[in-house]
Amino acid sequence: MIRTLLRHVGRILLSLIVLSTCLWACLALWYQFPGPAAVKIGAGVLWAAFGIATIALTWRRQAARALLSYATGFALLLVWWSTILPSQNRVWADDVSRQLRSHIDGSVVTLDNVRNFDWRSDTDYTQRWETREYDLDRLRTVDVSLSYWSGPAIAHTLVSFGFDDGRFLTFSIEIRKERGEAFSSIGGFFRQFENSLIAADEHDILRVRTNVRGEDVYMYRVSLPRAEMRSLFLAYLGESAALAREPSFYNTLTANCTTIVYALARRIVPGLPMDWRLLASGYLPDYLFDVGGLAPGYSMEALRAAGRITDRALAADKTPAANFSQAIRQGLPGTTANAGAAQ
Repeated sequence: MIRTLLRHVGRILLSLIVLSTCLWACLALWYQFPGPAAVKIGAGVLWAAFGIATIALTWRRQAARALLSYATGFALLLVWWSTILPSQNRVWADDVSRQLRSHIDGSVVTLDNVRNFDWRSDTDYTQRWETREYDLDRLRTVDVSLSYWSGPAIAHTLVSFGFDDGRFLTFSIEIRKERGEAFSSIGGFFRQFENSLIAADEHDILRVRTNVRGEDVYMYRVSLPRAEMRSLFLAYLGESAALAREPSFYNTLTANCTTIVYALARRIVPGLPMDWRLLASGYLPDYLFDVGGLAPGYSMEALRAAGRITDRALAADKTPAANFSQAIRQGLPGTTANAGAAQ
């Protein structure tokens, strides 16, 4: 009786393993197998049939041969999977077509390919890639923005650096889309996208989210000493140089816009705790609040309410681009205190 029960439990576990790996394989074939959709579907159907046959044979006391065949096939699939490598050479979408380049001379950083598009819609825009200089001795503030488009748990993370001349520069880790490609959270698990690091003017990279795409954006002033602000800025430049040397794949869970920011920040603040809210990126502000990283003296509810910049961005749409960053920060907690007090 016990032996029979254990045998059935073993078959159930083996069936679940085959089922889960079969699902992964079908998705991998859909997202990466070469050829048109019909070929991808055909490959997925054949693999699904392979998996179902393996499970059926497992329950008919032919488990050893069936599982050996399936394991061999899956191993060959993994060999194919290992040959899928990130690339620098694809037909990229316009907004991620160039890579950030930097040159540092003392405290002065020269950046090539800073994006400053004028967006009229997601498909109608004027391209502008600029060369800009920033003096890190004049760096004064760091703000983190969360752009929500699909519920409270999902958001895109952007980090803005402010200088005492009133200029702001935003860094954003994004998928490097090919022309005509759209974001897919599932595809992000299956090497569909490379990573891209964009440095952009806020009138481009924040306004396109609030005023063009209809996303809801919240901004929070981060409490950091100036030395750590500088280190974080330089860490972004290091990340951009690394991506220029060797491309890497975006991963929805392990290499996304928030987890990479965390990896950069951990270089500067050793011991920064890992937390599930780094994966559910929409809750990043709560994490930053709990570790003492946001403007002090406010509740999280007050920071969230005053940090919503969407309406301010919409109202500032007709103002000169140079005034956009100041307009969206009206009433932002910590802006006055942090403007010159960080040491």
